[in-house]
Amino acid sequence: MSSRIREIAAKKKMRVAGLMSGTSVDGVDVAVVDITKQKVHLLAFDVFPYPPALRREILRLCRPESARLDNICHYNFVLGEVFADAIIKLCRKSSISLSSIDLVGSHGQTIYHNPRGRRYSRTTIRSTLQIGEPSVIAHRTGITTVADFRPRDIAAGGEGAPLVPYADYFLFGHNRLSRAVQNIGGIANVTFLPRCCKQDDIIAFDTGPGNMVIDSIIRLISGGKQRLDLAGKMAAQGTVDKSLLNEMLRHPFLRRRPPKSTGREEFGDFFANRIYQQAAQKGLSDFCLVATLTAFTANSIARAYHQFLPTMPDEVILCGGGSHNDTLVEMLRSELPNAKMLSTEDFGISVDAKEAVSFAILAWATINGLTNNVPGATGADRPVILGKIIPV
Repeated sequence: MSSRIREIAAKKKMRVAGLMSGTSVDGVDVAVVDITKQKVHLLAFDVFPYPPALRREILRLCRPESARLDNICHYNFVLGEVFADAIIKLCRKSSISLSSIDLVGSHGQTIYHNPRGRRYSRTTIRSTLQIGEPSVIAHRTGITTVADFRPRDIAAGGEGAPLVPYADYFLFGHNRLSRAVQNIGGIANVTFLPRCCKQDDIIAFDTGPGNMVIDSIIRLISGGKQRLDLAGKMAAQGTVDKSLLNEMLRHPFLRRRPPKSTGREEFGDFFANRIYQQAAQKGLSDFCLVATLTAFTANSIARAYHQFLPTMPDEVILCGGGSHNDTLVEMLRSELPNAKMLSTEDFGISVDAKEAVSFAILAWATINGLTNNVPGATGADRPVILGKIIPV
């Protein structure tokens, strides 16, 4: 271990920048936090949207039929520059000295995730690929960077996802209440924290699509002029088509037992285009289609709780972009009537900042030599320390 890494790890209070770009490929979320063993204090947060042309190129990389090796190589370094620039911009905007930041934790941008694996020789090999070169982030910012968290869990026999349960445990574990921390990003994932939770007690998995299919349909409906159903206003004007909803709820991923994770490979453009065509054949209005897809997200989350959690949670803590969708939140509240519905805002963390904060916490754990995967969530054969460290 280098002297600089030992120096960072020795700090009782560490300032960390967390970077996140999710399956929606909207842009870079950046959070700056102060972390101690007892608490996390959010100092600053912002989202830096990808320019439309860059977003289109990243989405091409996510599709095997359009991804090219030279572009994967190129945009790995492009995103390293973009991520570093986002940290620098947030620091300037928030009057935070860049030199005051001890550590960066970067999730990167997932362009392919294959948790079920492919056969090689006599073995099934799982794999994942995130781009956003951490060496560039470290060099441009002058800050030791921890990145590429998924592969170590996969090497240990896990799915490399979900990654945030450790952070959820750190932030929201409670002695008297059982809690479900429900992120609704492009994909929806839950972390279940039973009362008096220990790290081995955590249950976490992807419940299915969050905003991904809704957003894809909105782009199709609007001819690319809109990217999301703002506050769920379109869904609120439609009626749920029960037959289409029930058909979507038969998707095999929803029946698969945890540990499990998913992404654009199962709920991306191919899935959305198929649903769009079925809705057209049924003569569904745009409003009814969006309402049905919103109900699909809410129902798949609630069904996952009933099927795979040992008990219903006392509280559900929402985060992610779907938390802004009022219609989705109301549908979820209706599906889970006995749980108190909260958001991370009630704990001093923006619903949009939560994922970036989580990667700051994961990096903090890595630099302190703490195991930060959750084998019960990913299926790994043992706890391991995630991430690759780029010292400066």
